[in-house]
Amino acid sequence: MSFSISCEDGRARAGKLRTAHGEVETPCFLPVATKASVKTLASEEVLELGYEAIICNALVLYLKPGVEVIAEQGGLHSFMNFHRTIFTDSGGFQALRREFCPEFTGRGIAFRSPFDRSRHLFTPELCMEVQQALGSDVALTLDDCPPYGEARERYAESVARTTRWARQFKEAHSCDEQLLFAIAQGGTFADLRRESAAQLAELDFDGYGIGGLSIGEPHSVMLEMLEVSISVLPPEKPRYLMGLGSPVEVLEAIGRGVDVFDSAFPTRNARHSAVYTRHGKYSIAKAKHLKSEKPLEEGCTCYTCRNYTRAYVSHLMRAGEALGMRLVTLHNLHFMQRLMRNARRAIRSGEFTEFVKDFMRRFRKGAGE
Repeated sequence: MSFSISCEDGRARAGKLRTAHGEVETPCFLPVATKASVKTLASEEVLELGYEAIICNALVLYLKPGVEVIAEQGGLHSFMNFHRTIFTDSGGFQALRREFCPEFTGRGIAFRSPFDRSRHLFTPELCMEVQQALGSDVALTLDDCPPYGEARERYAESVARTTRWARQFKEAHSCDEQLLFAIAQGGTFADLRRESAAQLAELDFDGYGIGGLSIGEPHSVMLEMLEVSISVLPPEKPRYLMGLGSPVEVLEAIGRGVDVFDSAFPTRNARHSAVYTRHGKYSIAKAKHLKSEKPLEEGCTCYTCRNYTRAYVSHLMRAGEALGMRLVTLHNLHFMQRLMRNARRAIRSGEFTEFVKDFMRRFRKGAGE
């Protein structure tokens, strides 16, 4: 299990992350399977789209159906029939949401389950125990991610807590086949970003997530803080920008040296009728598509575009049929996978800057649909 960089073009890099369940070419995008399911799709379909890795949520699975259920089924890979690389997020970001009624204790995060209102205490040690029982290939540390706009003191507290929890998380680890990624915090304060990244780098994790960005801060600030974090993190380790899925922003981050991304962006938007194409996005639910015999995207080779017209998919979405959401999800994930594949190809050929300029020129013009 290792990470290697095969080619660089400026700060953009193409490489491979090797895990217990195979190789993952980077830069890569991870579909979100929070509850051990990419919404509306079967695991086989995700594999057929070419995805080599997904991400599940350890906290959510701990609550429902419970770690014991999944462990008895042979672990997460067998449970969801996905025998490639699986990342598990600790769930710290979710636990801090208002509906979880979170409270910090000296040991971890106390919260109330949104499923049955039961109380729980999620500690770094329990977080590690859960992810080992799930059998994921990459486990992410429990971190403290404040919402955007908090006072500096809150972010300083977050950095200290995140480092402390990362140390405890790593000390509790006992599975040689599982990689560990820490998550750097710091909000929109450059000095705190450097401090968090430096402290976690000293702990020598297998990779590093960059958290607390793309949660409401201005775009320019997001890019600035991303660069600050990257400047401190070990260059030989994979860098994972968490929760970013906008095509334009993903390419901007790749150009700054990010290797891994995850987001519900393409799948969530698919369920709300947004179709992504080379020429921007459009809403398939608009009435004007009801008479169109075109595919969702001209020239696209995804299952949906090969088999169905805009008229049919538009009808399904307007009628609230689950099949419509499924077909647009297939297309949007195909689009993201194609984007990553083309980005890797451009890096290897030394044409990444030109590739990004061309993509953004077409995409930002809008689909005109």
